[in-house]
Amino acid sequence: MRIEQMSDFFTARVDEYDEHMLNKVEGCKDGYVKMAELLPQDADEILDLGCGTGLELDEIFKIMPFIHVTGIDLTQAMLDKLKQKHPNKNLSLINASYFDYDFGTHKYDTVISFQTMHHFSHEDKLKLYSKIFQSLKTDRCYIECDYMVESEEEETFYYSENKRIRKEQGIPDGEFYHYDTPCTINNQIKLLSKVGFKTVKMNFRVGNSTIIVAKK
Repeated sequence: MRIEQMSDFFTARVDEYDEHMLNKVEGCKDGYVKMAELLPQDADEILDLGCGTGLELDEIFKIMPFIHVTGIDLTQAMLDKLKQKHPNKNLSLINASYFDYDFGTHKYDTVISFQTMHHFSHEDKLKLYSKIFQSLKTDRCYIECDYMVESEEEETFYYSENKRIRKEQGIPDGEFYHYDTPCTINNQIKLLSKVGFKTVKMNFRVGNSTIIVAKK
């Protein structure tokens, strides 16, 4: 098995991405709707990490058509499709790694991510979650829907396989390649709690698609 660079992987699949996520990944279709329902109704500024083609935004804009969204994604082709779908929405789209981009401090009412965090290590997530925490206004929340597993054995298997494959392909540390490394629900909650979120709770789970809400 050979794994691809993250941006190359998604660029090659942009045309079928929406259909795949909506119809072939259990829980996602309902998860998009649930995320929109969980978004605080008084939110004016949201940050969407790994926004892709904006399937979660399709649902959010139905409820909150005038909200300002800053969307960050590694893949320009995904951002282009999002802009085509919502040409008149208040969107600021950034083609970058959300690990490198400066989110600012006390800027957003809500930060969201959908099915993007399961590609990264605990250490990378801790750094990112700390940035998310700092970027949120007081008493605001981060909403994550992601592929999560229930057993430590599963998590350990995926992380060890990722390490093995990267070594076989000679992929340097720090380069983004596509391979799923889902955390357990408990570990995900622990990581978010560790950076300072006051309450962290699971709100939804269908298949392996799981939504966690972390309140600052």
